[in-house]
Amino acid sequence: MYIDFYGLKEEPFNITPDPRFLYLTDQHQEALNHLLYGVQQRKGFILLTGEVGAGKTTLCRALLNRLGEKYQTALLLNPAAMSETHLLRAIAQEFGLVGVGRDHFDLLQAINYHLIEVNCAGQDAVLIVDEAQTMSVQALEMVRLLSNLETEKQKLLQIILVGQPELAHTLARQDLRQLSQRITVRYHLGTMTRTDTAEYLRHRLNVAGLAGSSRGLHFEPSAVRAIHRFARGTPRLINALGDKALLAGYVSQTPAISRRLVRLAARELKGSVS
Repeated sequence: MYIDFYGLKEEPFNITPDPRFLYLTDQHQEALNHLLYGVQQRKGFILLTGEVGAGKTTLCRALLNRLGEKYQTALLLNPAAMSETHLLRAIAQEFGLVGVGRDHFDLLQAINYHLIEVNCAGQDAVLIVDEAQTMSVQALEMVRLLSNLETEKQKLLQIILVGQPELAHTLARQDLRQLSQRITVRYHLGTMTRTDTAEYLRHRLNVAGLAGSSRGLHFEPSAVRAIHRFARGTPRLINALGDKALLAGYVSQTPAISRRLVRLAARELKGSVS
């Protein structure tokens, strides 16, 4: 509705994890560097945690874009309530394996053979499990067993577990200590600073076409402060507030997004922000 009014090419604050819109704060860059290091150095297990809406999934998409053809990747987005067998089947499907059996043993064997073929072809296999905090202890233990697949020289599969902070608490359980001990690269993604928030808003507007617009769209400094305060530095909430604030600006027919408009946006989103 407001795209034409502001001379933009697309919505700047869409909540889908599009890597084009990824703004790397210092800590987001550091998190991405940790992921790349863990994968490229074949560290086996990598753990990325962060609050809801912190940008973890978008970082994973950015990682996939950075890895290139040397890596064969599988991304598991919704492992909630999966049994061990269902988990293996989902992983097999993500690696492009079909008709490889239904039971636990056949699936594990098929995945093992596939990983050996990947290794012989000079590639590395990477499995990313998003929302891993929803997994059962049994499913997490199955992931650990997958890490046992190896040659005499190296692991056949690099595994990245991504989830909310409670994932770290789950991994601290006594019955998951074998898995926890194998995680050699860990990073916790925090929230944005106020400066980060200002740069994040500017970056997303520019990607959406603001640089080629003559409509004068801008967030006033007081509006940026209000967005940061209401969103508590969380990218997903910043997106929601930014989108609603632009809509309010369109209704008011103004290119200047003020604190008043942000407060109106926050009021409309009161179920998401405090």
